[in-house]
Amino acid sequence: MSSEPQAAAGPASHDDAVIAPPRIGINERLLTILVPIIMLGLAILGWHLLVTLNNIPKYILPGPQLVFQTLWSDMPVLFPALLVTLRITFSALGLAVLVGVLFAVLLIQSKWIELALYPFAVILQVTPIVAIAPLILIYAPSTQIALLIVAFLVAFFPILSNMVQGLKSVDHNLLNLFDLYGASRWKQLIYLRLPASMPYFMTGLRIGGGLSLIAAVVAEFAAGSAGAGSGLAFRLLEAGFRLNYARLYAALILLTLTGVAIFGVTSFVSWLVLHRWHESAVRREN
Repeated sequence: MSSEPQAAAGPASHDDAVIAPPRIGINERLLTILVPIIMLGLAILGWHLLVTLNNIPKYILPGPQLVFQTLWSDMPVLFPALLVTLRITFSALGLAVLVGVLFAVLLIQSKWIELALYPFAVILQVTPIVAIAPLILIYAPSTQIALLIVAFLVAFFPILSNMVQGLKSVDHNLLNLFDLYGASRWKQLIYLRLPASMPYFMTGLRIGGGLSLIAAVVAEFAAGSAGAGSGLAFRLLEAGFRLNYARLYAALILLTLTGVAIFGVTSFVSWLVLHRWHESAVRREN
């Protein structure tokens, strides 16, 4: 009775080794948080040194300490104005997402529809919004609706353009496979085109989020609306006219923080949607 020779146990070769995917260490996570904070602190320190060492008067360039004190003390005035601007911003962004997605779906249904309607979207995009804002203010039934229309027009095109590109960027082999199995246009849209367009849509959402805030402020500048229901743009103009530059810088910082927050939220939404399957959000394993 013969026994088959057994392979001698030995160290595994390099080809047989399983390479574990690298993980983000605690140090790397801390660095991604600390580095931006340190750079921001250095910028504020440079601002403080510039004002202090050159004895720049506060009516020309206020120091960061005075600006942050003003931001805190004037918050009862600035925060309600910020809420007005945010209401216009998010209303315009939501409307741009809804109309942009529906319009993109309509455009890809036929080449003739795209040729007929897409130029109008391009014309609205390339026309300076400051030039058409006074006309919108004339024909709109109210100032708030005019501000909403202006902000919508600016945020609309990035979402539309990216969505159209995403709906067109479907693998032709997959389209042929759906056709082979007799899938209808509706099923192709739901199960193939819309999922494939998500990375493009999320890019348009991040761009549109920032542009909607900018457009809301520009629209408020053009409208020149004042009073209790005015937005943060009016507070900027008011502070400039009164030479209250500390409040002006405080309002600018508030707008900047709002823009960063909008970008952070839209980026987080994009990560939630894409991080399990798309290469742009999946960390490399080697």
